[in-house]
Parts: sequence; C-alpha cells; structure tokens
Amino acid sequence: MKNSIITFLFLLFILPLSSYGQVPFSVQKIGNKGNSILFIPGLACSSEVWQDTVKELSSNHTCYLLTLAGFAGTPPVKNPSVEYWANTIISYIKKEKIKNPVIVGHSLGGMLAMKIGAKAPKLFQKIVVVDALPALAALSNDNFKVDPNKDCTPTIKELTSMSKEAFQQAQTSSMVYYTENKEKVPQIVQWSVDSDRGTIAKMVCELSNTDLREEIQQIQVPTLVLLESVFSFSKNKIEQQYAKLPKKELRYANKGLHFIMYDDYDWYIQQLKEFIQ
Repeated sequence: MKNSIITFLFLLFILPLSSYGQVPFSVQKIGNKGNSILFIPGLACSSEVWQDTVKELSSNHTCYLLTLAGFAGTPPVKNPSVEYWANTIISYIKKEKIKNPVIVGHSLGGMLAMKIGAKAPKLFQKIVVVDALPALAALSNDNFKVDPNKDCTPTIKELTSMSKEAFQQAQTSSMVYYTENKEKVPQIVQWSVDSDRGTIAKMVCELSNTDLREEIQQIQVPTLVLLESVFSFSKNKIEQQYAKLPKKELRYANKGLHFIMYDDYDWYIQQLKEFIQ
C-alpha cells in the first residue's frame, strides 16, 4: 500500500505483535499526548480511512490505528472472526498498558467496538460506533435469529472464485450504496482488491449471522452511535436494536451514506470531538 499523507505529517510507529503468534492486525501509533484513542476500520478497509480524523485529534491525543489481518494488504490469519479480533485487541490493550482508551469503530469495526466493550466493560473510557448495528440482518428480517450451524462455504466459494477484474468491478459498482464522495471510491475499492478474498467472504458471512442486541447490555461506558442519514428513516428499528445499550446517544448524519467520515465530515468530526473531549 502506498503510504498516505498521514505518514508525512505525523510520527509513525509500527508496533510489534509477534507475541500473538499470528498477527491479528497492524498498528500505527500517531501522537503522544492526552487520552488514547483506538481506531478500527470496517470490512476490507485500511486504517487510512481515519487519516482526516487523526489530523484533527492527534495533537491532543495518542491515536492507535488498526488494520485488521487480511484487509488492505495485511497478511491474513487462518480463522478470522469477531470473537478472535475482540480477544486479541483486548490482549493488545492490556499488554501495551493503554489506560482507559476511547475506542472508535466503523462498520465491522463498530461491531468489534461493541463486542469488546461488552467483553471488557471496565477497560475503556468511552465507545464510538460509526454506522454499525448490533444485528445487521435484523434490519431487514424481523424474525432474524443466529444460526449456529450456518454454512459459509457458498459465500466463500463465490467470492474467492471471482476474477480480480470481476471482483474489482463488483466493488466499484457497489460503492453507490456506500459513499457519495466519488473522489474516495478508487481508494476504497483498491483496499478491497488488496484484501484477502477469503477473509472478506468469511466476515461477510459472519456479519450476516451476528446478533449483539443482548450482549451490549454489558457495556458500562458512555457510547456514541453515529449513523448514516438513510437510517433516519428506520429510527424505530434502529432504536429497538440498541434498546439494551445502557449509556447511549444515537445521532443521525445530515447527509451521505455509510462512510460518514467522508460524506458528512464536518458534522461527524464535531460529534466525535465533543464526545471525546
């Protein structure tokens, strides 16, 4: 991956993770002041998705930017899962003695933030969920229940058998549902193309079979949920999904789609800064 402007502007450290055996994620540490913030990107995305956010925050905070294994050119692990990444991120925070960090997650990263907050409720100061739901499948299926025997083989076979050209075209076409910022589309698509196809497929399947609606009641810290503007038309369903999250604030963007940090940046960064500071 070509280094982003963020490398030029800030001091960058690659933190060792070899003690975990497999490397579950790469980490970039930017800034060295104030409270710590961990940023987790979404499916097939690089930590570079946070570069504008970190420009705003790193002068007063220590920022840790994660790229999950198998995404955006990072080597994959054998069995990626929400549970696996949640456990390894918790272990990393404890190992590095990062005290009371804020955790910010987008999409898959948002689900991970909720999972981590539920598993280690006293480890964090605050949580920010950017356009993620506890049970994505329940948004379109009122009767959704997790299938413990779900077979992901068809999804994996379909995605891994596609040619690079067909996959790239499919990803490009799908961007109309994810961002209105056309300048960002080539980079988002390239992250997907550079990702391990098997990892993407496994996580697509898992996310369609995940339900954290009960689990989030274990989260004890204030949680800000920033949602894309389209979700404002489904407020009842959204609020039902988050009903058991104790200390929550749900806010809807004024415009744009899934990549809120691109589509409604001014609103997004204002919400984030006010909540964190």
